[in-house]
Amino acid sequence: MKLHRRTMLRGAGSVLIGLPLLEEMQGKQAFAADAQAVPERAFNVFFGLGIPAPLQEEGFDGVLEPLKPLADKLLIMRGVDHVRCDESGINAHFDGASASFTATPPDGEAKAGGASIDQVIRKQFHPNGLPQGVVPTVVAGTFFRRSRVSRFVHSYNEDGTVAATMQEHPRNLFERVFGRIDVATDDASKRIDRSVLDSVIQQYKFYSGNRSPLGGASRTRIADHLDRVREYERRAYQQIEVDPRAPQLPDASSLAHGGAADPGGEGLDMHLDDLVREWRLMAELYAVAIELDRVRFGSVTFLAAGERLRMKGDYRYDNRLVYSFNDAQELGKSGSGGCSHEWWHRFQPQRDNQQLRAHAHMKMREVGYFLTLLDQIQDANGRSALENSCLTVSTESGDGRHNDVKRELSGVFHAMSSAKGRVRTGQQIAVNAEGIDVYNTVLESIGCEKKLGPQDRPFNRVEKILA
Repeated sequence: MKLHRRTMLRGAGSVLIGLPLLEEMQGKQAFAADAQAVPERAFNVFFGLGIPAPLQEEGFDGVLEPLKPLADKLLIMRGVDHVRCDESGINAHFDGASASFTATPPDGEAKAGGASIDQVIRKQFHPNGLPQGVVPTVVAGTFFRRSRVSRFVHSYNEDGTVAATMQEHPRNLFERVFGRIDVATDDASKRIDRSVLDSVIQQYKFYSGNRSPLGGASRTRIADHLDRVREYERRAYQQIEVDPRAPQLPDASSLAHGGAADPGGEGLDMHLDDLVREWRLMAELYAVAIELDRVRFGSVTFLAAGERLRMKGDYRYDNRLVYSFNDAQELGKSGSGGCSHEWWHRFQPQRDNQQLRAHAHMKMREVGYFLTLLDQIQDANGRSALENSCLTVSTESGDGRHNDVKRELSGVFHAMSSAKGRVRTGQQIAVNAEGIDVYNTVLESIGCEKKLGPQDRPFNRVEKILA
């Protein structure tokens, strides 16, 4: 039996669940050419507060250490300049966040100045819409600083509007990817008890049972896949408050969302373990959506631009204690003055910047966690989803001190995956170029006719980033 790569199990309501890559989906033709075997994908990965430019020069010996296991799969770029995106009277937390992946200044409080990388690629390859079963764009992440949309949303349409609603609850991301079963609102117990998998269980039994036309390895993989989706659903639905009439579920998430997340911008008390737990569930849900070809374009956020958290907890990496966070106590202040944000404002190149280094290292560990998930997904051409995607990692500033626009908006950290071998990975290079030229060089290499920014602006190709 030969299965199409995009075989979907369809259930009640909006339920639509893809199958993992199976032997029966991989014929000789699937390996003939990358363009036929694997779809174009583009994702923007944002992390808040940035990495000061001097620390970037230390490479994997410094705060970038958690990215070292992926060194061959990434291009690390220094010297990317977003100064052209400066808006007078607004600091780099907003301007730089708006510039990330768009290379254009913001257009008011709720819009970017133009499209982001992922949406240019989406429009080029799918001008009439994506194939059935693929969610047009997924925007998701873990963030708490809510002022000004581009602090946390990083996927934009050509007119600068957000490309999709931000999914900040694991439950909402799960439903965006797998759908939901609509049950009468007056029957709370059924609504809580039903699983999206209930409506496709017969199809799963067919493919994984003794009468399945698939081989033993594929049947086992489907059964394992079912268990994995059910586990994600269980974990996602632990995060929500439920109707008091419904059967009791585990406690709701202790993390604040919505308007309660950061009232007045004074910051939020946060334990590292709680933050990591929620982020990793979001990262895993997003990764499985990519694996099942439910999403090809979008963005992922790990902490908003200018994020204000009063972090506590032991931070470990590679079986060693890196730092014990206690921001408010070390800063000796309450409210916003006691948040990790302040370590960036206090950055001094001649000092050790111990606290900032620990926070930045932690951010790279968590970004690396998501990238590693993608590198574990094998595509039909033998490469990983990380290698096949145009994946860009960036942040808001190259220096957290608000007294020099040039210093704030230049030297912004960037990393990219190979985009099917078009980008030169396995290196750390000083590109010393405007972000708009870096982005447009990548778009051109992928075959995009449209560029970011003013269409009449001279294009300066950055050859050194190309394979």
